Amino acid sequence: MGGDNVTWIKEFILLGLSTDHQIQVGLFVLFGFIYLLTLLGNGLIILLIWLDARLHSPMYFFLCNLSVVDICYTTSGVPQMLAHFLMEKKTIPYTRCATQLFFSLALGGIEFLLLAAMAYDRYVAVCDPLQYVMVMRRGMYVGLAIVSWLIGLANSAVETAVTMSLPTCGHNVLNHVACETLAVVRLACVDITINQIIILVSSIIVLLVPCCLVSLSYAHIVAAVLRIRSSEGRRKAFGTCTSHLTVVSMSYGMALFTYMQPRASASAEQDKMVVLFYAVVTPMLNPLIYSLRNKDMKAALKKVIGKSSV
Repeated sequence: MGGDNVTWIKEFILLGLSTDHQIQVGLFVLFGFIYLLTLLGNGLIILLIWLDARLHSPMYFFLCNLSVVDICYTTSGVPQMLAHFLMEKKTIPYTRCATQLFFSLALGGIEFLLLAAMAYDRYVAVCDPLQYVMVMRRGMYVGLAIVSWLIGLANSAVETAVTMSLPTCGHNVLNHVACETLAVVRLACVDITINQIIILVSSIIVLLVPCCLVSLSYAHIVAAVLRIRSSEGRRKAFGTCTSHLTVVSMSYGMALFTYMQPRASASAEQDKMVVLFYAVVTPMLNPLIYSLRNKDMKAALKKVIGKSSV
């Protein structure tokens, strides 16, 4: 009886950010420039860490992973968004929408988990420096990275499968710039309680738990730093954490503001801004934050530039 209602649709139509042609051309130039900066900045970090043996440490291993995630995350959605700025009809096939949703969810979750692993690395470095080499041995930090990737991928596979299996009764217009969970769920013509539970569990696994671990790590770090008597020692200890803490505050702050508020107060426009923040702004800012505040990265860059100019 309801066969027609659950017929699979072949494509989605994305409303995007604006219908004004001039505004869309301006957005194409702006986001295209930001995308190039993201690729160059994160690519440079990966290259420097690979070339300079002094950067072959747990902290920079995690940073390299973070840069790979940022490149993949922004590439999963921004090129399509740029193309849509120049198109009158913004369509995306069902399979590509599902693929985009999977990678955005997976890479977003992996980033939160990696930030928690980096917080643990900083905790050991500051609170137990004499045992750092023993605790953060290769098996430990590689294992933490692998677990972050596996949890992120598994979590995304479940959420994507459940989201994309929702019948929409022929509705295929997404008020968004990309295929995003909440935008797809809004099209559903059936009860979405299961989806809401899965989204909540997913947020707890890849957002709330890592955020609590980061907060706990930094509570111990602050307590340990405050016990250091010399101001120089305190400044040096805080200096090893400031870049990571800046990225953590920026990423978790926006996510907690978005996902921990009542769903009734959330809007499609707000969801668009959040996706743009994570897919466009954050991947561009991360390499700037880490490179501008990090002496080792600056030294590695000077070394590479020096060799290339010889």
